[in-house]
Amino acid sequence: MENNKSFEEMMKDLEQIANELESGNLSLDDSVSKFEQGMEISKECSKILEDAEKKITILIKDNENNLQEENFNVE
Repeated sequence: MENNKSFEEMMKDLEQIANELESGNLSLDDSVSKFEQGMEISKECSKILEDAEKKITILIKDNENNLQEENFNVE
C-alpha cells in the first residue's frame, strides 16, 4: 500500500472505517471491502510504529555528567 499520509491521518481513516462498520448500514460486500482496507491501513501503521521504535534512543548522563546515547529496548 503506497501511502503518503501521516500516521495520524491513517489513524483517523481507521476510526472512520470502524465507525462505518459499526453503523451496520453497509452491505456485506462493502463491509468486507472496508475491513480489508482497514487491515491494510493497520499494517502500515504497525510498520510505522516498528520503524519509529527502531529509531528511538534514550539520552542518559554518565558518572561525569556527560550525555550518552543508548538504544531504546522494549521489554
